[in-house]
Amino acid sequence: MSRRTMPTFHPSPNDDGQPVLIRQPSTPTSLFAWDDPQQVATVVPGGALPAVLNGVPLAPWDEAPVTGQGWSACAAYPDLDEPPYVLPPGYAAAAGAVILEDDGRVWLVAPSNHFGGYAATFPKGRVDPGTSLPYASVREAFEESGLQVRIVGFLLDTTRTQTHTRYYVARRVGGTPARMGWESQAVHLVPAARLRELAVHPNDEAVIRALERWLAK
Repeated sequence: MSRRTMPTFHPSPNDDGQPVLIRQPSTPTSLFAWDDPQQVATVVPGGALPAVLNGVPLAPWDEAPVTGQGWSACAAYPDLDEPPYVLPPGYAAAAGAVILEDDGRVWLVAPSNHFGGYAATFPKGRVDPGTSLPYASVREAFEESGLQVRIVGFLLDTTRTQTHTRYYVARRVGGTPARMGWESQAVHLVPAARLRELAVHPNDEAVIRALERWLAK
């Protein structure tokens, strides 16, 4: 008789309060991978992590905003140099973050159950009416990766099937990926030169090329 495998549920319920079944759970890497800038490091919800990475603690961001007003204040960047955002007709506004780590790696999220056809991608989400693009970027980064980030510059605008997305370059200043929200079943830290090994969706190619230009400056 074969042993029955117990189902895996995300520790966090979805927005409707329902449990999220992870059909094909991700596999975490060893703790050693987090200390090696040449390796891909992966954590799953609630997984083990080093206490500190590149001098910045990996600790829950317990003071994260819980209201739109709080997020707007948190993501205020009056000196941010970015071009005008022009939303094409028929598309929804969205914003995302390409989060750089000081050791040269980049953070990716693994959408739960490969939502949208993505095995791994950059955090992004739609912009709520009346809120700013930087606000949406910082909020989505936290909700999908568990990380507290600070925007450091504009990266690109790109149009997808339903959204026109503005991506910012960001740096991690706090948080922990072990507290990723229900939309992600894993978070990866990936050497920049190996991003295409994990972020294989065609929509992410333009983001990777823009990041390569940014890093080459």
